[in-house]
Amino acid sequence: MKPIRLIVIGQTKAPYFRDACAHYLDALRRYLPAEEVVVRDGKSADPARRKAEEAKSLLARLGPRDFLVVLDEHGHSLPSRELAGKLRGMIEDPGRAPCFVVGGAFGLDAIVLARADCTLALGPGTLPHELARVVLYEQLYRAAAINAGAPYHH
Repeated sequence: MKPIRLIVIGQTKAPYFRDACAHYLDALRRYLPAEEVVVRDGKSADPARRKAEEAKSLLARLGPRDFLVVLDEHGHSLPSRELAGKLRGMIEDPGRAPCFVVGGAFGLDAIVLARADCTLALGPGTLPHELARVVLYEQLYRAAAINAGAPYHH
């Protein structure tokens, strides 16, 4: 089974977010192989330039067969069971590898959004990128638990 790749911009700075990410990533790995890839924050003070720098680094880490799911406020919000079904489909596709992307403090560059196979929103509000990372990891863990028939989601 190919691993789920979680590509994120920047190190998680706040210890409580870092601990929560580690907790849910460990929990997810009980069901599925998962790897976290951290892309360095852009250096520019200009938000557009910064996003472009991050996009270049992020896209360099993608393979042509990666099924790219990006978090974006304009994406689709899915109930947990629907996310579980979508995750199952991605994992079972022998030709593609699931890859989830969380942008940095200023979001994602348009070139990354254009490359996306799917956009996902974690709700109607905008979340800080470190919190979005925690919520994504928890939701992927929940989806994997649903697919495994585990009692976490009730």
